[in-house]
Amino acid sequence: MVATFLSSWAKVRSRRADGWSIGAFSLCLLLLGPVVALILKALGDSGGLWVHLIDTVLLRYISNTLLLMVGVGILACLFGVATAWVITRYEFPCRILFEWMLLLPAAIPAYIVAYTYTDFFEYAGPVQSHLRMLFDWTRPSDYWFPEIRSLGGATLVMASVLYPYIYMVTRIAFRLTSASLFEIALVHRKSQFWAVGLPLARPAITAGLALVLMEVVSDFGTVEYFAVETLTLGIFNVWLGMNNIVAAAQISLVGFVFILSLLGLELYARSRQRFASTSRATHALRPLQLDLRGQTACILVCCIPLLFGFVIPVGVLLKFVLTGGLVGNVLAIAEVLGGSVLVAGMAALLITLVSTFIVLAATYRGGAALRQMAMVASTGYAVPGTMLAIGVLIFAGSVDRSFAAVTGDGRASLLLGGVGILILAYLVRFQAVGYGAVLSGIRRLPDNMMGASRVLGNGFTSSLRRVILPLLSGSMVAGGLLVFVDVMKELPMTLLLRPFDFETLATYTYQFAKDEMLEEAALPALMIVIAGLLPVILMNRMLRRTD
Repeated sequence: MVATFLSSWAKVRSRRADGWSIGAFSLCLLLLGPVVALILKALGDSGGLWVHLIDTVLLRYISNTLLLMVGVGILACLFGVATAWVITRYEFPCRILFEWMLLLPAAIPAYIVAYTYTDFFEYAGPVQSHLRMLFDWTRPSDYWFPEIRSLGGATLVMASVLYPYIYMVTRIAFRLTSASLFEIALVHRKSQFWAVGLPLARPAITAGLALVLMEVVSDFGTVEYFAVETLTLGIFNVWLGMNNIVAAAQISLVGFVFILSLLGLELYARSRQRFASTSRATHALRPLQLDLRGQTACILVCCIPLLFGFVIPVGVLLKFVLTGGLVGNVLAIAEVLGGSVLVAGMAALLITLVSTFIVLAATYRGGAALRQMAMVASTGYAVPGTMLAIGVLIFAGSVDRSFAAVTGDGRASLLLGGVGILILAYLVRFQAVGYGAVLSGIRRLPDNMMGASRVLGNGFTSSLRRVILPLLSGSMVAGGLLVFVDVMKELPMTLLLRPFDFETLATYTYQFAKDEMLEEAALPALMIVIAGLLPVILMNRMLRRTD
């Protein structure tokens, strides 16, 4: 990796060195700093703890992580592919309504669903209470009910909120498949789904599945609440419980291998998307008319994941908010909300500015080396928050020690001990979101627009201010909104790096839920859900444009 940095820097220096290219390259190095720090820390000595972990719990961490990935992957694929197929292929009542409603579970973090499911499905919850009343059961030994706080419960929770990743890309793939191919399948008496739809959509499904599995690996709130020992939970236990950051970094590298494998899977899937039919001569797919039984089946297919992923969690939260005594917490929640909005707003603004600067520099002032470096610098999003927090802490400590040495004040600090370290962590983690939004916007601009402005007598800075930036404003705002929502929902990294006297809505909800005070956690959790609806609206608009 060091060799890559040096090579890229040499290529940048070989070009005309200006403030834009040097500044963008420096920002890329800053974004990569925590990832490099994590890798270097993992190469250190854990004092024999790593060997002990291998002999005791590491295998259980890995096996539980793999089982969770397999279970969530299968169930999310079942939900996502089935709903995408019935939405695109069949006509039934409320189909247009279900098109965007099936995206709603993406607005709810998995850990919030875990809290609500515990109340809904536990022994004293409404489901088991009604079953006992209906069948006249009086004792726990009279019947069996699956334990929600288990690996199976975590699988259901995660699949219910992550299937929209697969639903979105698969729906687009089905839409782009030529209707003539389905007609050929009918002529040859082949299944339209198995013979045409699924094979052509397989690259898209694989790409969506990779994103789902990366979220599974990085999850902390759900597995911690359900006591499922995964690699992410192991990092917490080793770091905070055993006070060994080197061993925690080494466990992080194991998780990082999982992430790299999934990224490779996604890239492979994208490389095979060319097999889909994109000819303009093809005609669009028209939904088929169904009888009453078929329409009922389609509605059920759409309702089941929507019920588990949105209706039940939001219903439980609303019940707590409407019936719980939350008056005493209003002032505290308002203070936490203000802090969350302030930090998320600062992070969104900074990430938008940094992403825009890097994209503009890489597009108009840098060469291929800078563009590659910009893409590499966005890999922080692929690193789970728990793992990245270790790298950020190590990197911030090095920066603060250097700052103290320069100033001569041993107590001087830039990042540690305040919200500055959180802003840095959010920058490294979510810069890819802002970068992707701005990059997609600039790719829609004509290639010769900057040149035309320069020919008319405008300088580079003037062309950016008067021509390029106004056209990019929509993409910048969209990227900023997505970052804002991601920061509002983020839990593990914030939980590890926040100052002692600082809370966000996510950590505030987590603290109450951890103490089994679900009524007190309901209102801040509902606020997080409401904030999460923003990207759902954006995703639905994107899908409608694709259709």
